[in-house]
Amino acid sequence: MNDFQDEIRRRLHDARTNQRLLDDASAFTESSVAAKYSYNFQWQGRPIIQYPQDIVAMQELVWATRPDLIIETGIAHGGSLILSASLLALLDYSDAINKGELLDPRKPRRRVLGIDIDIREHNREAILAHPLASHIDMLQGSSIEPTIVAKVQHAARGYDRVMVCLDSNHTHAHVLAELHSYAPLVTPGNYCIVYDTIIEDLPAGMYPDRPWDVGNNPKTAVQAFLAEHPEFAVDRDIEAKIQITVAPGGYLRRMS
Repeated sequence: MNDFQDEIRRRLHDARTNQRLLDDASAFTESSVAAKYSYNFQWQGRPIIQYPQDIVAMQELVWATRPDLIIETGIAHGGSLILSASLLALLDYSDAINKGELLDPRKPRRRVLGIDIDIREHNREAILAHPLASHIDMLQGSSIEPTIVAKVQHAARGYDRVMVCLDSNHTHAHVLAELHSYAPLVTPGNYCIVYDTIIEDLPAGMYPDRPWDVGNNPKTAVQAFLAEHPEFAVDRDIEAKIQITVAPGGYLRRMS
């Protein structure tokens, strides 16, 4: 196993300077964003607006860091909540097997908390009807509104390992406010994942009906945040591994 892990590390090192691979990944990303590629997928029956590569990365990180709580901003159709819930359910199941205990799926230990400014009723109903609903809590309101932030901070108390995923309003100001509010909840060794940092790397004007663009997006917010928070660092191995991602520079690991 150690030999295999060493091989992976060598491949990731080479991938960082493989210009043909980098160029091909960049070209595909730009073309696929324009084609709304990420809108084509579902996770266990709910639409999930993510790239398959980022879904795989999420699976690896959850299994490696074993969070007790995942906080997500942005719910949409609920696919991402279901993804997180399914990964947390597997951790609960794994723990029960290792301890020789019976698992009651109606009383999960791990939870995912989703926040959205507008949870459409049909989406809420579908999420609550899902078999993994017992792992899911939802809050409606702006993720940066003080009362919502206070509720999330209160909900995070008592959890030993916390992960955060930011995927709501993609303007610089909003994401930076989310980072200041929720990144401190991330426990050392775990991750704050900031999605759609790719906006900064795409041609300007690709989102004409949105308030974000080059110069005003999650990546500019991440850069501003990291300049003041050395306890977080970008995990470049993830980008080297998956190549195609909407979160380049957005996989932030809390180091201390």
